[in-house]
Amino acid sequence: MRLATWNVNSVRARVDRIVGFAERADIDVLAMQEIKCKPEQFPYEQFEAAGYQVEAHGLNQWNGVAIASREPIEDIEYAFTGMPGFKKGYEGDDAPLEARALGATVGGVKVWSLYVPNGRSLEDPHYAYKLRWLEALRQHTADALAARPDLPLALVGDFNIIPTDADNGDPDIVEGVSTHVSPAERQSFQALLDAGLTDTVRPLIPTGYTYWDYQRVKFPKDQGIRIDFVLGSPAFAEAVTGASIERDERKGEQPSDHVPVVVDLDLGGEDDDLDVPMIFG
Repeated sequence: MRLATWNVNSVRARVDRIVGFAERADIDVLAMQEIKCKPEQFPYEQFEAAGYQVEAHGLNQWNGVAIASREPIEDIEYAFTGMPGFKKGYEGDDAPLEARALGATVGGVKVWSLYVPNGRSLEDPHYAYKLRWLEALRQHTADALAARPDLPLALVGDFNIIPTDADNGDPDIVEGVSTHVSPAERQSFQALLDAGLTDTVRPLIPTGYTYWDYQRVKFPKDQGIRIDFVLGSPAFAEAVTGASIERDERKGEQPSDHVPVVVDLDLGGEDDDLDVPMIFG
């Protein structure tokens, strides 16, 4: 199975590019973030014509996540356990949830398409919300793996965290000034790894960024950052046989500022030798 994650920065504006890539790259499961539309506005027809079933979760013109799959999408969840909400100026524990998480079982793998809050600035309430959101995700992940240590689990998407200095090629992002590189954010990312997840891409692709700002010709200068990840449980990570960061998707007309991150999986099964899509589990 070939799984990809991509912050598409508006699915309606880029649907031809997205579907075209999925077909060319032979993607079986595509997790999308920042779709920027409600489910009734999603361009299902183009995906369905290419052989994909789609589950979309969006509440307005901001945020939003989706999963497109050649296999059935089952056990759908629109938030993980304990996920906090956010509303500017609202300090209660019952703030409205944003469309930032979509979980589903696809081909035997539990996939979460995640769009982690940006944080905005180190002093902004959104930054504290980001840290609460990540802690809830860590707890949910730890509980899920404690209940099922053999679960093939993938947390994929735009994490809005640069885990190490090697992942930061943007001179305008500076620790102590910018979000994404603060010690607390990096500790939150490490806490996900400590909960039992593995960065499945970096061991196979030791360099490369996944996002380049549209401003100041940062893409031609390769002043990018790596903030899009495929984090996998032990059962998932052991099945990863290859990976790629699709840098060329940042080129051409109307690209997203992110590029797809792809992993190949071999979870075994009786149909290993057949040249057909497989359903695992």
